[in-house]
Amino acid sequence: MMEGLARRAQTIGAKDAASILFAADIAPDDLVVEAGAGSGWLTVAIASSVGPRGRVVAYEKREDFAAFARENVGRVGMADRVEVRIADIADGIREREVCAVILDLPSPWTVVAAAWEALRIGGTLASFSPNMEQVKETVAAIRSQPFVDVRTIEIIEREMEVRDVGVRPSFAALGHTGYLTFARKVLETF
Repeated sequence: MMEGLARRAQTIGAKDAASILFAADIAPDDLVVEAGAGSGWLTVAIASSVGPRGRVVAYEKREDFAAFARENVGRVGMADRVEVRIADIADGIREREVCAVILDLPSPWTVVAAAWEALRIGGTLASFSPNMEQVKETVAAIRSQPFVDVRTIEIIEREMEVRDVGVRPSFAALGHTGYLTFARKVLETF
């Protein structure tokens, strides 16, 4: 399903997308808010995870990206569970009792307070950032709210060359794509 999608702006690859879906505990029937829909590639992965009764609201500031994301979502038959909204998520999130808020933005820290308001208790905030300065600002904003389990990871992928004469790491590693920061909303920190 994902192989048939066209890609443009979004840099999140399969290794990062899988980690986001797993760490954010996205499950069937969930309501998930995504910001920075880009080409809709991650949007489709989220929509697949929430299933036919779940819902994804993807905020996208750029009309051309929103149209492209809608095309990709429609291409795989998931338009009924995805709303691509042309809006700046930093202006606020209308949805409440959201299971996860996933951010792929240049300044995710500007959305942390709005994500806190939108998330249900136990909900997860996930942010993808290509550089450490973005991570630092985002984590500072997260720590200003009563989130717990705050952690940032980087996933490096490297294939192995398996031959009859031996096995060795490939020299063509898929290195850094970005940093993933996660946090969970609770009623009170301890």
